[in-house]
Amino acid sequence: MKELSVSHLLGIKYLTTEDIELIFETADHFKEVINRPIKKVPSLRDITIANLFFENSTRTRLSFELAEKRLSADVVNFSAASSSVKKGETLIDTVNNILAMKVDMVVMRHPNPGAGIFLSKHVNARIVNAGDGAHEHPTQALLDAYSIRESLGSVAGKKVAIVGDILHSRVALSNIFALKKLGAEVMLCGPKTLIPKHVESLGVRYEPSLEKTIQWCDAVNMLRVQNERMSMSYFPTTREYAQQYGLTLDHLKALDKQIVVMHPGPINRGVEITSEVADSPQAIILDQVQNGVAIRMAVIYLLAAKIK
Repeated sequence: MKELSVSHLLGIKYLTTEDIELIFETADHFKEVINRPIKKVPSLRDITIANLFFENSTRTRLSFELAEKRLSADVVNFSAASSSVKKGETLIDTVNNILAMKVDMVVMRHPNPGAGIFLSKHVNARIVNAGDGAHEHPTQALLDAYSIRESLGSVAGKKVAIVGDILHSRVALSNIFALKKLGAEVMLCGPKTLIPKHVESLGVRYEPSLEKTIQWCDAVNMLRVQNERMSMSYFPTTREYAQQYGLTLDHLKALDKQIVVMHPGPINRGVEITSEVADSPQAIILDQVQNGVAIRMAVIYLLAAKIK
């Protein structure tokens, strides 16, 4: 059986192209499983997985939990917002306590970049990074690239635009790494203040005009403005942002081709994307959600094979 070259999923930058292809092939299989009347497989019956969320998350946490339960794993949920972390317990103490309960795998979201890497060096469990600060969100990038492959036949040679708050987005960084590894061209679009300074070093282009960007691309990934990560104002008003960078039905009608519209959620309807676009046939937002479960099943299944 083919296996991953890594023992943890800490970021897309640590994966090879072969790793990504293996995850996609495995997800194809699990996608069939979740569309059956009986959606469970007994693959991980002896594995215990702890979901540690030190930041609020609804969709990612539910998607991981569903993936784990579809694989018949035992699941422990831990929300740090209502835990001993508030009382001053350190990350390592928290995890050691959870590992003392004999946990095989930890899925973790944490506000500090590199938290997953730190953890992988100190605890004897497989680690899945479910988002670390504004750094990486590898399973989101995998499900986005997988959704592009499903809609357009492949990722190689495709033109993919990422629009919005690139500066604060772990989704953007992971997507850039994944898309480049799979042979896509990537263009970033958004207010200059929300684009990282050394973005060309990642091998991507920047285009300030939304109209030119969507004319160029085959698929566009619309990111929300991450107000919760901003310590200052990066653009005048939300209304002005929506006028310049909000994707509307008029934008899509003005094109001489059809493009695929994506969004990692949660959507700010009327800001980065209008309801008409979000609910249009060109939008694959709900496919991304379904693919998220299949991709996370694949990642967990492949990492579980590494548990000795």
